[in-house]
Amino acid sequence: MTPFATSALSRRTAIALIASLTLVAAPCAAWAHHGWSEYDASKRATLTGTVRELHFSNPHATIVLATPDKTWNVMLDSPARLQNRGVTAEILAVGQSVTVEGLPHKTKDGEFRAERLMLSGKTIELR
Repeated sequence: MTPFATSALSRRTAIALIASLTLVAAPCAAWAHHGWSEYDASKRATLTGTVRELHFSNPHATIVLATPDKTWNVMLDSPARLQNRGVTAEILAVGQSVTVEGLPHKTKDGEFRAERLMLSGKTIELR
């Protein structure tokens, strides 16, 4: 084989390998991101409490919200979308009183998806 033929073969092999990896990785990425169908739309609720923990990181920011009767793990929007709506980690701080409207998880007790956040006299739409 000439060096040119080897180079073309390597290029073809590399393209085939990249294409194969893409085909394998795409469904894995889609599977890893959960859908919102896991939350019960028939049980809309409003929770008011105190932020005990804040995790302002991708893919979704979360807060641990202590209400009078229960502690909830509340899924918010992505940090970038929150910041675009004026919500920063400094504003949504531990100790802050907040109200969230949204949906409880169908099977995970204590998990909640926030669709609306009321904080410091403002209402922020998360949907």
